[in-house]
Amino acid sequence: MAFLFSFPLFSTLLMLLILLEAMAAPPNVVAPHCQETCGDISIPYPFGIGDGCFRPGFEVTCNESTPFFGEYEFNIGVKDISLQGQARMLNFIGSNCYNESTQSISFLDLSSLPFKVSSKRNKFTTIGCNTVGFIYGTSNNEYATGCASFCYNNASIKSEDCSGAGCCQTTIPENLNYFETSLSSLNRTNVVDNYPCTYAFVVEDSFEFNKSDLDGYGFKEKSKNGLPLVLDWFAGNETCEEAVKKTSSYACRSTNSECIDVENNGYLCNCSEAYKGNPYLPGGCEDIDECTDSSGICTNIRGGYNCTCPTGHSSDDPKTQECVPDSERNQGFPLPIKLVIGISIGVLFIFGCVFFIILGHQRRKIHREKHKFFQQNGGLKLFEEIRSKQVDTVKIYTKHDLEKATDNFDKNRELGRGGHGTVYKGNLDDGREVAIKRSKVVAEVESEEFVREMIIISQLNHKNVVRLLGCCLEVEIPMLVYEFIPNGTLFDYIHNNHRVIPLDIRLRIAGESAEALAYLHSWASPPILHGDVKSLNILLDRNYVPKMSDFGASRMLSIDETQFITMVQGTLGYLDPEFLIARQLTTKSDVYSFGVVIVEIITRKKPIYCDENAQGKSLAFGFLDAMKDRKLEEFLDDQIIDKGNMDVLQEVAELAKECLNVKGDERPTMREVAERLHVLRGFLQQPLVQHAPEECERLLGESSMRLVSDTTGYNTLHNQMAFDIEIGR
Repeated sequence: MAFLFSFPLFSTLLMLLILLEAMAAPPNVVAPHCQETCGDISIPYPFGIGDGCFRPGFEVTCNESTPFFGEYEFNIGVKDISLQGQARMLNFIGSNCYNESTQSISFLDLSSLPFKVSSKRNKFTTIGCNTVGFIYGTSNNEYATGCASFCYNNASIKSEDCSGAGCCQTTIPENLNYFETSLSSLNRTNVVDNYPCTYAFVVEDSFEFNKSDLDGYGFKEKSKNGLPLVLDWFAGNETCEEAVKKTSSYACRSTNSECIDVENNGYLCNCSEAYKGNPYLPGGCEDIDECTDSSGICTNIRGGYNCTCPTGHSSDDPKTQECVPDSERNQGFPLPIKLVIGISIGVLFIFGCVFFIILGHQRRKIHREKHKFFQQNGGLKLFEEIRSKQVDTVKIYTKHDLEKATDNFDKNRELGRGGHGTVYKGNLDDGREVAIKRSKVVAEVESEEFVREMIIISQLNHKNVVRLLGCCLEVEIPMLVYEFIPNGTLFDYIHNNHRVIPLDIRLRIAGESAEALAYLHSWASPPILHGDVKSLNILLDRNYVPKMSDFGASRMLSIDETQFITMVQGTLGYLDPEFLIARQLTTKSDVYSFGVVIVEIITRKKPIYCDENAQGKSLAFGFLDAMKDRKLEEFLDDQIIDKGNMDVLQEVAELAKECLNVKGDERPTMREVAERLHVLRGFLQQPLVQHAPEECERLLGESSMRLVSDTTGYNTLHNQMAFDIEIGR
């Protein structure tokens, strides 16, 4: 009987001990059975392993000491979790090796989880030779971009350098919750043996490229378990104001916690000031004992502390300033403080004297630098050329003149930013409006060659070429002054307004633009290659007369009419595929780019446009496909489709198709393009049916009337590229 009566008492005491132990458990434990770690990785709430141990959406699966998010094992393993809203994990890389029949891809799908790929802590990276890596994903909208990596020679590849030689990196958008990668190789015949593999992946921005990553299969083996990637996570997708109202789902459970809004995503929780711990658990934020480092008599209180000085000592603020004996305070400033004050006054006096000396020295230095830059940029030679050749079309401006004209290069004066610099609108003292180009790229300029080009460009005299008025040479990079063209660019005129643009005006703009390029190629002495023909570089004056502008990528034509370029230059959508491979700039490179401009004019589509599947596509590629499939009318702008215009439109399309021929030798010259556009505009004004077939054939040329262009090579190259890639800008 004694045993029977003592057993209930023992059971009651045991339950009380278990309850007290549970109450004293650490605040990051949700329930006694919850697992706090997986391997050597801590799993803090709201994350958890097992039922009742995690906030909805934050389940962690522990498999062989490796944690994974969700109920299933993704291709990523969690490396660490921070209560500051971030987590690190491993993500497989995408690769493509010449001895493998298929390429592997890197992908991540977070659409069912409260995570985003961190845009600030990750980069999209491509490693390999003559390859383009692509990333497709979903953020606020569908997203796609490319990153190109080339190997010009072994010396151009450097470790820790991901600027395009062997390695390329680019940013990713905010709020990315899904992505996948792919790879496309370009003419890798000469590099396969040494560098057989290419890679594409998203990785933490601390990743460092090593030149040895290109050799053999070492990088693939080294990265077989994945590379680190950073995710942003959020306690909820509402604002703090909205979340607080939802008591049952509000994540900030600790009494001493506060809600923090995360822009465009949701909210996180944090412990209040003077508290630390886990704000997602009741009682999780604990008071910090600030008295540990105090020099006075300190009393810790919840959320803060109080400090007083010992008897006989005092301080203006015992929390922040040391307590000193009253005897020292009553005697005025202590000796050390007096010494500091005296020395400070003396130092300030010396500094004042030195300041005025340095100010005078800096003024003399600035004057010497202006004189040095003026000589370095060929100012004296330019003066001699102006005087000897009696050139009156170019003027030399001072830096002060241009700063005054642009309100010290005020941002509100910007007309546009390009690959070679920023253009500002200026008002000179004589009342003229000008456009001032301020280069942003530092390049070594031979003064004699620069002076010669200045003289030549300033004397270009064509109604469709923007006129150079002068330059400023007393700065490190010369600034150029052009006439101001008020009606913006052809790009804006075509794409950024909804007005009806008649076919006659479009053909006039195209024809006069072609005349400008033909003038540069054929009548300028020496001939000039523009190098960056695009609708953004064709300006329109008050009467919508086109003016060819921006000669930042231009070249004087050498004796053999070819310029070998080591770094690819151009603009996305306009690059000549033959130039991209051979690195040889010819007049036919301008012809190809102008062919894209013609297609823009008659279709009102951008150089990279979205097709019906919302995929980015090259305009040149799409146009040639439409020609091949006999669907030209579906591809043209609806505003200009008219039965009376179709013969002319067909001829314009055939002309553009010739310009876009993959073989430069088979493209027409700019002079031929200009003449044919002029004839076609005449036929538009006097309908084609009024002319005999023999006259059409004589005026347009036999090749124009019967042209059957082979686009096989072009389509093959574009299937490899998917996008024109802009490098070196």
